Amino acid sequence: MDATNIKLDGNKIKLIAFDLDGTLSQHKTPISDECRETLYALAAKYKLLMSGAGMCMRIFNQMGKFPIDVLGNYGMQYGEYNAETGELEIKFDNVLPCDKESVDARITMMREKYGFTEYAGNNVEFHSSGCVTFPLLGTKAQQADKLAFDPDRSKRRAFYQDVIDTFPEYNVFVGGSSSFDMAPMPFNKAYALKKYCDERGIKYEEVVYFGDDYGWGGNDESVYLSEMNFICIDNYEDFPRIAREALL
Repeated sequence: MDATNIKLDGNKIKLIAFDLDGTLSQHKTPISDECRETLYALAAKYKLLMSGAGMCMRIFNQMGKFPIDVLGNYGMQYGEYNAETGELEIKFDNVLPCDKESVDARITMMREKYGFTEYAGNNVEFHSSGCVTFPLLGTKAQQADKLAFDPDRSKRRAFYQDVIDTFPEYNVFVGGSSSFDMAPMPFNKAYALKKYCDERGIKYEEVVYFGDDYGWGGNDESVYLSEMNFICIDNYEDFPRIAREALL
């Protein structure tokens, strides 16, 4: 949904889920006081849930330990907030196998095919969960170089479909500023949220999701294309206003 003049019937909503970076805050930065106040106001009426690409504890700590449950690693990990301790308790943490030799060989092939043979650091980043990052500039590229590389994602989208076809065992996303992120099938945000809802008897149309990365290849795209209500956030600073106008 376009964020302009949205007003939802709160009586029909049971769950509000959020992306973090770009939606509630800048990349890997704390949420603002205004955002925190808005989340508390929403929590007084609705069940809240974070749905992230990163690990649960990273999300929880970035939010300043805001009292919220977290789906992390595209649903491979889940943590519940313990009100007594003020901490997040990890309830499950899936770790899936990765054929590192095959992945490395295919990434090398893609580099040679598209001219990304010069890079800093390692060819590929393997995560403990089984997720993979294909960093076009390498794992030790300078932050300034990464930010300047592909701000509109056109360079990566030019061969995004080829990356998808080359890694059929992964869900592939145009991630960060200069990489492709890959989560083992079937994990993505829509899969994670649907599983969460199915286990709790929540209908998909009773969910509202706030996200910024809903374009082709974005890690919120799967939710954007699902049956769930989706509110587009194009500037994280607008989130408090948009959320209040839509749901409070």
